[in-house]
Amino acid sequence: MYYPYNSRDPLYKSKFGAVASGESLMLRLLLHADARVHEAFLNLRKDGEDTIYIKMTPTEWKDGYRVYEIERSFEEGLYFYRFSYTSDHGDFYVTAFEHNIGHISSEGNWWQLTCYEKNYKTPDWIKGGIIYQIFPDRFKNSGKKKSNVPEGRYLTANWYKQPEYRQQNGLCSLNNDYYGGDLEGIREKLPYISELGVSCIYLNPIFEAHSNHRYNTADYLKIDPLLGTEEDLKALCEDAKKLGIYVILDGVFSHTGDDSVYFNKYGRYGNGGAYNDKNSPYFGWFKFRSWPNQYHSWWGISTLPETVEENEDFDRFITGEDGVIRYWMKRGVKGWRLDVADELPDSILDHIREAIKTEDPEGFLLGEVWEDATNKISYGSRRRYLRGRQLDSVMNYPFADAIIGYVNGGDGKDFIDRIADILEDYPIAATNVLMNHLGTHDTPRLITRLGTDEYPSSRAKQSASFLSEEQYAKAVKKQKLAAVIQYTLPGVPSLYYGDEAGLEGFGDPFCRAAYPWGKENNELIEFYKWLGRVRRQNDVLKDGVFYPLLGGLGSMAFMRVKEGEKLLVATNRWKETDWITVPFEFDGAEVICGNRPRGGYLELPPIGCAILKIKE
Repeated sequence: MYYPYNSRDPLYKSKFGAVASGESLMLRLLLHADARVHEAFLNLRKDGEDTIYIKMTPTEWKDGYRVYEIERSFEEGLYFYRFSYTSDHGDFYVTAFEHNIGHISSEGNWWQLTCYEKNYKTPDWIKGGIIYQIFPDRFKNSGKKKSNVPEGRYLTANWYKQPEYRQQNGLCSLNNDYYGGDLEGIREKLPYISELGVSCIYLNPIFEAHSNHRYNTADYLKIDPLLGTEEDLKALCEDAKKLGIYVILDGVFSHTGDDSVYFNKYGRYGNGGAYNDKNSPYFGWFKFRSWPNQYHSWWGISTLPETVEENEDFDRFITGEDGVIRYWMKRGVKGWRLDVADELPDSILDHIREAIKTEDPEGFLLGEVWEDATNKISYGSRRRYLRGRQLDSVMNYPFADAIIGYVNGGDGKDFIDRIADILEDYPIAATNVLMNHLGTHDTPRLITRLGTDEYPSSRAKQSASFLSEEQYAKAVKKQKLAAVIQYTLPGVPSLYYGDEAGLEGFGDPFCRAAYPWGKENNELIEFYKWLGRVRRQNDVLKDGVFYPLLGGLGSMAFMRVKEGEKLLVATNRWKETDWITVPFEFDGAEVICGNRPRGGYLELPPIGCAILKIKE
């Protein structure tokens, strides 16, 4: 029995996933003889335009099914399609009901087809690598004396102290407690970072700002004094490069801080600034409803006045020849991660890309987008992040949710479908450099998410909540399983500092605790070092094709395939041993971890996995 259509099967669609502009694509529809079909049509709608109906050509008969086909190419854009046919029994549609599978019905979803610019290219250096994300204040304090530190900051003397969560607690309040982590401290720990197999360090904001997270930028052209100096950043980039590691920065351009050179609400920076002077060169950067006290701010937070990104002066300041982007790249930075990229208009995104690629064709541009980035709607329109003219790639929250959901008791088939959904929509150039994280500064710590289903309702309760010994031990097993999946899926795994050391914590600010030097979970650290070696030693993980093999209730398996090399990854999130079937060719495979299959059957231990490799 055949389905009418399956978007992931080459019998129906000649290429899996997105296509390049001008590339020929064959689509086939299979309809049974009993349907008594007269004519079949491709219903094609380019996003924002009317649907067109294109007659398909009847060709061969296949086991009682008539094959209808159409071959065509597409120009860059986002398309949606389904099929329809007329028959002795009436007029019908073939639509998507279960992800990729087509059903005959008058209702249902349309399939998506992403067509990207044919010359879409992403940086080679990051493919096959590992990203290490660092919240700079909390990674390592070098002890180097700092100068010109702004007053009003609470500097904790206890590195292991839990982050302050109270908004009203004197000087030691939420976002105003500093631990003294600095750029020199990161540089000192480069050998450790290298041992993890890291090829890219992503730093949360490092520019002067008056909060420990520094997402309220005060001066885009100055390193925060607590983190060090411009020379410290240069030294970090230079020494990292010697180890094959590049540094990318966090660009926060949708808003500044109200306590900044540009807005200057409190007069820290003299008498100027948009808040104090309508003649300020920065006045047009902000949108006032009633100057000076009523202005647009990010998510209504008055300390974060929104910028007018379309303002030519602001755009030039960020993206111009001497602008922020290129200024820091000239000092050794390899690229940028854009905070809330979906809140930046296309105009400045286009110019940021141009600035990065002009400065360095291999410069990396990563965007924060939490949903499927190919069909995201913001600013009242469909966004074009991943069509070859804007972002190189995005933070991959859909993969993170799929992995954590599966390891926490989810269905293996659902996991495979969720992964395939993204791979089907994304251009391969973007897929190969996806930031595949399982934890960030915006989410609870990974081990906490895997160790408990209870999420205390208040920060006070979160502050007092930790995993029991039993919960922690089980969460370690689950984290290892999640990491194996993360490190073997298409894209680039991203490790949030401290996750490899077993650091606990609920959401902000508890997910931003200091790295536990001297109190690490060494078992986990060694595991991540091993995973780093697996990444380096298997080129198939760089850009090998993803093939799903099995999706069961608690077990799943997939392959990565490239030029005669196959890597099979199988996992079992059950508490009991499970047996699955795998291709017979893996009976003689190299065992990277787990058991060797026998007669096409593979034993998977409880909360365990296997990685097998064959070369043809």
